[in-house]
Formats: sequence, structure tokens, C-alpha cells
Amino acid sequence: MSGLAPDAAQPVEIQLHQVSKILEIAFDDGARFELPCEYLRVHSPSAEVRGHGVGQEKLQTGKMHVGITALEPVGHYALKITFDDGHDSGLYSWTYLYELGAKRGQYWQQYLDKLAAAGASRE
Repeated sequence: MSGLAPDAAQPVEIQLHQVSKILEIAFDDGARFELPCEYLRVHSPSAEVRGHGVGQEKLQTGKMHVGITALEPVGHYALKITFDDGHDSGLYSWTYLYELGAKRGQYWQQYLDKLAAAGASRE
């Protein structure tokens, strides 16, 4: 696995595990990822989280217990995720979901480091 999905990578299976709060996604190249709801929420591709430019990102805090209430395919390229905290404006492309899975360890550690630096909490 190269670590980043080719643009052609398509999901072949998507399962939401409500109790464990895990979104499991399998791609047609054999990659399979388990993405916690909290991880997906704090890495939302929305402008609300990412801002409108470099340095405008908004650190997401208190998302430890967030869950997903709805998944909606958008065309043949993305998934709209509705979280139980009301957030629903991010469109997660298949390529971005693959990237989140492939780089989960790195991205999660960066998030934890940012929380620590800000004196913020996942609670």
C-alpha cells in the first residue's frame, strides 16, 4: 500500500458501528480502515474546521464522545457525514477517507499534540 489512494480507489463496503463509534471502510484495492467518529469529526474537511486558508484551522475540542447519526453518499465521489453534535457540512471524498485511514497514526498524534499545546481536552 502506497499510503495514499489513487484517485480511482472506490469503497466497496462501508459499515457504521454505532456502539463502538467506528466507521469501517473497505476499498477496491484491498485497503480496509477503521475510523473512529471522533477522529473523523476533528478532521472534517469543512470550512468550519479547516478555515478558509492556511493558519485559519479551528482546533476541535470536546469531541471524544461524538457519534454519527447519518451517512449519505454524494455522487460517486464522497460521503456526507452527520454527527450527533449537529456538524454536517463536511464532504469526505473517497480519496480523503483513504488518506485519513492510511495516515491515521500520524494525523491522530498531530491532533493530540495540538490539544496539549492549547491546554485543551478531548472531553
